[in-house]
Amino acid sequence: MIKLTSEPIIVNEVIDSVYDAGAGAVDVFIGSVRNKTSEKKVVRLEFEAYEKMALSEMEKIATAAKKKWPVCQLSIVHRVGTLNLGDLPVVIAVSTPHRPDAFEACRYVIDTLKQTVPIWKKEIFEDGEVWVAAHP
Repeated sequence: MIKLTSEPIIVNEVIDSVYDAGAGAVDVFIGSVRNKTSEKKVVRLEFEAYEKMALSEMEKIATAAKKKWPVCQLSIVHRVGTLNLGDLPVVIAVSTPHRPDAFEACRYVIDTLKQTVPIWKKEIFEDGEVWVAAHP
């Protein structure tokens, strides 16, 4: 499952999507909206994406991970739109036969996503707002 959504991400659906009889491990990364950035109080975040390119880049990341590790299944779900404190902007799940590969592949996916996928966020603070790369 590779998708962008404006709806809340249901973590168990993402985890269930990577179930595989050959998998002995599932690693999950859950990103959440925190209440501070550099000691400034965050009110909410707004995410925008160049959807066609973002989905293409997410597919490339999944393909690369499958070449580097024995991935059984892999899912990446990222939200767009307005997110409040505690909301989940991204959930990644990776299943592999053994845990070290699941950990490494999952970390690769989130780190690469932050570097290459065209998703931007606006941080709204109590005293202003700023557009930043969603994944600096």
